[in-house]
Amino acid sequence: MLTLPIMGKWFYMILSGEKKEEYREIKPYYISRFKKIFDMYPYSAIPSGGDKREIRFRNGYGSSRPEFIALCTLDIKTGREEWGAEPGKEYYTLKIHEICMKSNCSKGELEAQKRKEKRICSSRHL
Repeated sequence: MLTLPIMGKWFYMILSGEKKEEYREIKPYYISRFKKIFDMYPYSAIPSGGDKREIRFRNGYGSSRPEFIALCTLDIKTGREEWGAEPGKEYYTLKIHEICMKSNCSKGELEAQKRKEKRICSSRHL
């Protein structure tokens, strides 16, 4: 199973259901990894888009970090700025269809992350 590290902000937005996609740059590093698990059009790095695969997302590095496994499809498209994408840039886009399993993800951590985000947003508007 492919394991992808993800920053806390995006990790908890996905868990809360607010963020429905995760973006990865179209680079040889991700091309080689995605080609191993997703169907691609022949002689290209373009996903066919129909197959769902389980991906492990981990908040940081190390086996004791919070993580979840999600059922995802892969596409190439521009992402949403509010979810971390640069305007007009195309990415490998993992669409999150379902969270299958959570590990080391306490409700308290989720609530703490939400409070932290509110403080950051509030300080930007001062």
